[in-house]
Amino acid sequence: MDRLNTKILSELQRDSNTSLAILSERIGLSLSACHRRIKALETEGVIRGYSARLDRARMGLEMQVFIEVKLVSQRSSDLSAFEGAVAAMPEVLECHMISGDFDYIMRVAARNTAGYEQLYRQRLSQLPSVSQMRTLMSLSTVKEFSGFHLDGLD
Repeated sequence: MDRLNTKILSELQRDSNTSLAILSERIGLSLSACHRRIKALETEGVIRGYSARLDRARMGLEMQVFIEVKLVSQRSSDLSAFEGAVAAMPEVLECHMISGDFDYIMRVAARNTAGYEQLYRQRLSQLPSVSQMRTLMSLSTVKEFSGFHLDGLD
């Protein structure tokens, strides 16, 4: 990863919809050289895709909760059953296996408290291999992922 690739990635994280002409000008590369580097980063899997950041509140998803999940065991079959069920739930925005007292933490979006209760009763409480869940309601978002700065990572 050289300095030019780092600059390309930073610019794409800032706005992946930027035209190739503007991007190559900002980076200081020719259009073709910039395009080759982007294609190589995509081929190598450094760039996994492009997406739009959505405003949950404007979409009617005003509630965000974090759910700590403990499974009945660490058997591979229990982990796989849980992970497969979670992967199929569009309401689950993120799910991470963690260390500590719980096995996973999930970030979930819902329209409101009633919508979350319905989701909890009908879907979340039915997840396989779960022995305990603890819900943490987000009161506000101070910072949300919009890309990371490559300069400080080692």
